[in-house]
Amino acid sequence: MDRLNSLLATFEKVLIHVRRNVDSAMEQQLLQAVTLTQLQTELNTDQAKKTFWINIYNAFYQFEANKATANRKTIFSAKVIHIGHYYFSLDDIEHGILRKNRWKWSFGYLRNPFASALLKDLEVQEIDYRIHFALNCGAKSCPPIAFYTFEKLEQQLDHAMYSFLEQETTVDHPTKIIATSKLLLWYRADFGGTKGIKQILTKVLEFDTTPYTIKFADYSWETHLENFV
Repeated sequence: MDRLNSLLATFEKVLIHVRRNVDSAMEQQLLQAVTLTQLQTELNTDQAKKTFWINIYNAFYQFEANKATANRKTIFSAKVIHIGHYYFSLDDIEHGILRKNRWKWSFGYLRNPFASALLKDLEVQEIDYRIHFALNCGAKSCPPIAFYTFEKLEQQLDHAMYSFLEQETTVDHPTKIIATSKLLLWYRADFGGTKGIKQILTKVLEFDTTPYTIKFADYSWETHLENFV
């Protein structure tokens, strides 16, 4: 566990450095020295995998988006994240590792038939829909960036879910219409389909949403970097 905590803490420091505009070259060099065996051995639970890869995603999005050459069309697919002897893209992390190799455009219903053996080796055992409230892609409608830790991950992900949905959801009781984030539409299978979405909203909003119609608000892609909490 000490070595695991060391690995997780190394990249937590990088996120802190991103927020403070401090150079993180030393930590990134350490990550480049990590082997596949270490990743498989030390990140051997979903809790560890989610902590590690959420922090990596959020830090590297900020790194890449702040470059003068940043291109939003390729920023998610470019394999620029150097860990061990491998290069990962933001899509590899989100849709491959954290979403158990779900095809990006299938609303979460289909496995990616072209997923690499590497991503299959590193993927989580179970998809946790709360990751969608933790990953930040630099847009105004994205969830804010938090520093996730192994010890407090469950509480932190719950907090991220409640905070995001309370902020992004409006309710019109007379018409029985709930408007919420389009994230729940784009990844609806992760949330358990329409039934699952209503169960989540019932939990967060604290009233029975079963008879309500769910609508999805427009998503603002306006750039909003360094949105930390």
